[in-house]
Amino acid sequence: MSAEAGRHTRREIFQQPILWPTTLDRVDAASHQFDLKTKLTGKRILLTGAGTSAYAAHAVAVADRRCLAVPTTDLLLDAERVLANADVLISLARSGNSPESAAVVERVHALRPDLPQFAITCNADSKLVRAKLNGVIFLDPRSNDESLVMTSAFSNLVLAGLALLKRDAAGAAVAACAPRAQSMLAQIDQACHAAASKAQDRIVILSSSPLFGWADEARLKVLEMTAGAYPAIAETFLGLRHGPMSFVRPDALVLALLSNDPQRRLYERDLLKELRAKKLGTLVGIAGDADRDLFDALIPAVAPGIADALRTPFEIIAPQLLGYHLSLIKGLDPDNPSPAGVINRVVQGVTIHPVKPA
Repeated sequence: MSAEAGRHTRREIFQQPILWPTTLDRVDAASHQFDLKTKLTGKRILLTGAGTSAYAAHAVAVADRRCLAVPTTDLLLDAERVLANADVLISLARSGNSPESAAVVERVHALRPDLPQFAITCNADSKLVRAKLNGVIFLDPRSNDESLVMTSAFSNLVLAGLALLKRDAAGAAVAACAPRAQSMLAQIDQACHAAASKAQDRIVILSSSPLFGWADEARLKVLEMTAGAYPAIAETFLGLRHGPMSFVRPDALVLALLSNDPQRRLYERDLLKELRAKKLGTLVGIAGDADRDLFDALIPAVAPGIADALRTPFEIIAPQLLGYHLSLIKGLDPDNPSPAGVINRVVQGVTIHPVKPA
């Protein structure tokens, strides 16, 4: 494997703490330009995106009960039902060139021309930007990852959405987490390298529901960066018992993100103790030293004390680095872990079919 393997991916993972403050600034500027505080306050907001951007939309939506996240891959085919309960649509996208991105905007405009549509994107020149939008928030161009996999794009898309909904809380989280993440990157990287070396066959990602966008994205990073070499599932701590525990074997790697909510953590600890008692999995926790007894290995949390609904952009660094190291272990290039073209940086092969009149 070339010494250059994963060069873009690694740089893009490590640059995230530097980009988070720029995202706040760009959201503030766009919010002023488009009067978004007025246009979003009290409104039912529909968030959408495809793949990683869909998980970003989900991670944003949990921060406010007015919000609903629906992937563009679903919205394109089921727009009439979903739009009935929406006052505003916000599309999230790295490149904005996925076939569904602009098609959804056009489809929604045809059905609901009265519905304001905005976008958050890392790419200032895309099909999405040229669609019928009421405004676009452009993130720092460095967040438009060159790697096939989305890393800094994901965390900054999530953060931008959170800043639109909870500006003060998002700002306080960045102020606390950006310097902490910057100082801990080497330690997190080392811990993720060690965790990757323990992976044998399959991987289980656990979180509680406010962080399930994080869990879905963590699972996807493992799958994408290893070309599916490690079967992986994402599940909630309480949900694992209801069938999915049959997936967990003694040699499975279990990556668990512990909640900052004391009540949720009680249930999470119970599940981890059960896995230990059943001798299922190598347990790797993203947590603090106080919970070290639950795990075989520990990755330090970037956002201790932050509300769970705000943690996804900061805690995603660990599974990104885990996927990166797993990719190298498998002899792949994290920048392009699908050399046969099974997956691509921008989705291909999607034909947008015209809607036939009823």
